[in-house]
Amino acid sequence: MTPRAPQGGWIIVATFIVAFILTIVPLPGWLAHLRPEWAALVLIYWCMALPQRIGVGIGWITGLFVDVLRAELLGQYALAFALIAYVTLHLHRRVRVFPLWQQAASVLVLIALEQMLILWVKGIMGQSPQSWTYWLPSLTSMLIWPLVYILLRGVRRYYRIT
Repeated sequence: MTPRAPQGGWIIVATFIVAFILTIVPLPGWLAHLRPEWAALVLIYWCMALPQRIGVGIGWITGLFVDVLRAELLGQYALAFALIAYVTLHLHRRVRVFPLWQQAASVLVLIALEQMLILWVKGIMGQSPQSWTYWLPSLTSMLIWPLVYILLRGVRRYYRIT
């Protein structure tokens, strides 16, 4: 019996494109601080679901796209997303069996790690965040994780992505 060839690569790319669109959709000023880290959430999901296909390299490329979309220093999000992918791949067997609320807590830690790395890079450049609202995307990403997980799992099962 021969192994099946991977399927659904275009669906995975489409989910990242949707995440990029959600990353740049304009929001009112008061709501802009609450925007979840969509690209990071999609990366975390695919690293957990398909660790043999989605890895640190995809995290790096995704981060480069986010750098360009946000007009940030090229490479800061790439480094942060590669780190998120690495940690997720290292812990994916444990995190996958957690209930959704514990997965959401893990997502909070991963997104906070990403934000801490970005904060470090911005600190080196002399740009510090204006207030504590800098950390709100970690919280909103944690709260939206169950919905993202259920939606992407449904997409993965519907299109039989392997």
